[in-house]
Amino acid sequence: MRGRVDMDPEGARLPIKIDTASNGEFSPTPLTPAQRRANAYAHEAASDNARRLGIRRRAFMVSAMGAASALAACNRANPGAGGRYALADEAALDPAVAAQSVEGDEFILDVQTHCVDPSGAWATGRDGEIWARNLSQAFGQSAQCADGSYACYSAQTLAQEVYLDSDTEVAVISALWGTAASNPTPIAYAAEAREVVEALGGEGARCLIHGGVLPNDPGELEAMDEKAERYGVDAWKMYPQWGPEGVGFFLDQSDFAERTFANARRLGVTTIAVHKGVPLRGLQYEYSSPQDMGRAAVANPDLTFLVYHGGFEGGVAEGAYNAENPQGVDRLIKAHRDAGLPRNGGNLYAEMGSLWRYFMSRPDEAAHVMGKLLATFGEERIMWGTDSIWYGSPQDQIQAFRAFEISEQYQEGFGYPALTREAKARIFGLNGAAVYGLDPAAIARNSPLAERRAEYRADPNPSFATYGPKTRREFLALWDAHGGRPG
Repeated sequence: MRGRVDMDPEGARLPIKIDTASNGEFSPTPLTPAQRRANAYAHEAASDNARRLGIRRRAFMVSAMGAASALAACNRANPGAGGRYALADEAALDPAVAAQSVEGDEFILDVQTHCVDPSGAWATGRDGEIWARNLSQAFGQSAQCADGSYACYSAQTLAQEVYLDSDTEVAVISALWGTAASNPTPIAYAAEAREVVEALGGEGARCLIHGGVLPNDPGELEAMDEKAERYGVDAWKMYPQWGPEGVGFFLDQSDFAERTFANARRLGVTTIAVHKGVPLRGLQYEYSSPQDMGRAAVANPDLTFLVYHGGFEGGVAEGAYNAENPQGVDRLIKAHRDAGLPRNGGNLYAEMGSLWRYFMSRPDEAAHVMGKLLATFGEERIMWGTDSIWYGSPQDQIQAFRAFEISEQYQEGFGYPALTREAKARIFGLNGAAVYGLDPAAIARNSPLAERRAEYRADPNPSFATYGPKTRREFLALWDAHGGRPG
């Protein structure tokens, strides 16, 4: 764990982070006027409420009241008809009332997190040097690293940001792009990270890992055997938009996909996470579309497909479903419906990494996104993921999702189901537990994580920092360095 250096002694950072940071895969979108107002209202309320309670601003920020106050500011700045945060008027000044809205006891399984091998052994050759430059300069998280160090991206950092500073019980370390030599999260380090996290959480499954597969890169298909047999991967991660010459493939039209699926069956690891949406700069846009996901799922009923990022696109405003001109999440909705997959059934799941973080400060758009996913996939086929630690701790995403609701007006007008407490519990972790074969009750019984977390939270020290490129210039510098090639 990191030392007890006060991460924000003056309480200048808000606990609910509304900023322009991206995960490095899409260009940051400038803050809207409503988002700027929400931040201004939140800062004003934090100072006023801390003064009324007679406590330091930092102490107010780390309390449930701080989160409730920031979400109330978002409501105030977005007086729309679609989505809002359900908060009692007293939540900003009464810790018990605040806790009812932003705290909970759900089993939370984050199926998309990231960390980086701090040794920098991967930082060799052209691709490794590109990654080193990006991790040292492009991502905002680098400000927490000492010069020349990657410790701020380490498994130890993930353990604090995800397991102590948030309510996450189990996380999946998802594979990054890159070859075995130049990947900042090589499979061996992912396995080490699993040990670090499990040392914190005790017995039972606390950390799962992905094996990355770029089947159009020589040697990648053959490497699947070692990843499964030696390292015990829990699922595979694919980036089908990528190709050595900048050309990707569709999962229902490619020998690369078929060979990957055949290996997955043979090795007995049949869950496949697929990066879709969030188009990758420098690569052919069409292959970022999730249009193939429904067909691939129907053609391979013995495999489970997780559509990472839910098909969303940064900068695309979300509204009611438009089958005639599908964009963003609508492309995934159309793929699901055209394939004839049932609601709350089938082998296709929508994952929320970066998606919820992007839309949670746009409540009406968030209501459309969640409403469309609930109406099409159902609450049993949506999975919680946050893309942390690229954004820092996921606790603000958790707190916001707990309090969010889709208005009755949108439910009646667009046929959206309510986002109930039961639906949230399934999305937060029960769906993921079913896919990964976990027993939430057994994990709770066999782990001292709750005790460690309670000890830590007696004197919490969250950074409230957000990571990732925050301007278009930072984003373009990152991608110009990559030249369209992962890692």
